[in-house]
Amino acid sequence: MRSMTPSPLHPQVTGQAIRRIVLEQAKRAGVGHIGSALSVADILAALFDGSLDSPADANARDRFVLSKGHAALALYACLFLRGRIDRDTLSTYCTDGGRLPVHPERDLPGVDFSSGSLGQGLSLGAGAALAMRLKGQGTRARVLLSDAELNEGSTWEAAMFAAHHKLGNLDAIVDVNGQQAMGPTREVIDLTPLAPRWRAFGWDVREADGHDAAALRASLDPTGAGSRPRIVLARTLSGKGVGFMEGQVKWHYWPLSDAEYATAMSGLGAP
Repeated sequence: MRSMTPSPLHPQVTGQAIRRIVLEQAKRAGVGHIGSALSVADILAALFDGSLDSPADANARDRFVLSKGHAALALYACLFLRGRIDRDTLSTYCTDGGRLPVHPERDLPGVDFSSGSLGQGLSLGAGAALAMRLKGQGTRARVLLSDAELNEGSTWEAAMFAAHHKLGNLDAIVDVNGQQAMGPTREVIDLTPLAPRWRAFGWDVREADGHDAAALRASLDPTGAGSRPRIVLARTLSGKGVGFMEGQVKWHYWPLSDAEYATAMSGLGAP
């Protein structure tokens, strides 16, 4: 693996800072997946201003799985803001021969698991949580899923496994933005209400505003964890922060025009 010069560490990771980077890099690369990356910005801000902050020894920190790998640009923004990748590397997003593909790959510092095939992340997280417990590590596995991934049977197999093995060191966060590539999630396969389903599978269920980073940190506080795996149903808005994108399915894939980019960045204000 090629070495990289880290960027300066930013004192705080914020959703707004993540969103600006997402828009900059998506516009430069001329690619989509913008709405979903904006949706998870505040969730990632909560995670990367907390338990995922100590990168020096991977065995001494929590592990993270971005199960909804198509939101990788928001993850790359966090890695840049936390000083794990530099500006030059960030600018290789979605370029031939670049370090940052559309979905994350595990040879990048700070990326513990490759992802992209939806419905696999919770299984990875459950395996990591069990391994950490067997090794006697006091660390946790954190998994960020999309609500559309709950359509995948493999997610529920992992949910049963985690509850059976009482993986109290496993946290799942669901980005409940109500959308997927082809339309509203409720119109594709309606799984509502979500909370009773997860309780029936033996999980400790929390619900939170997915754009309130402080509330998310409180929901994920390890001091409040018990012997059951924990799930936070984080209510979010696709395209959050950019008015003309919010709640619009087309921004799952659609790239930005010059005029749309200028409007979007102006709406986000100063960094």
